Amino acid sequence: MAQHYKDLIAWQKAMDLVNAVYDVTDEFPKREIYSLADQTRRPAVSISSNIAEGQAHYSNREFLYFLRHSRGSLAELETQVLVAARRKYVSETNTVELLKRVDEVKRI
Repeated sequence: MAQHYKDLIAWQKAMDLVNAVYDVTDEFPKREIYSLADQTRRPAVSISSNIAEGQAHYSNREFLYFLRHSRGSLAELETQVLVAARRKYVSETNTVELLKRVDEVKRI
């Protein structure tokens, strides 16, 4: 196992995903700041946080537990990106890019 969670590729990619989500949600309509934008940011942050917390426990069993939570947050984030796309808050290009990043973290 990696010495530190920051060494994990999954954590690094999840952190990149957080930045991309914040960049995109910054462009949401102001009325969505405390609703869909916030609901989209939360699972993005949760993904990398759960990877870090799980790795810090130094137990494969607990690490897998936290990875399962990260996977659930990935599904939540994916759904919220699709909702935002349907509402036309996110361009097709940004939607495709975010979903690619979600899929990449999922595969890792």
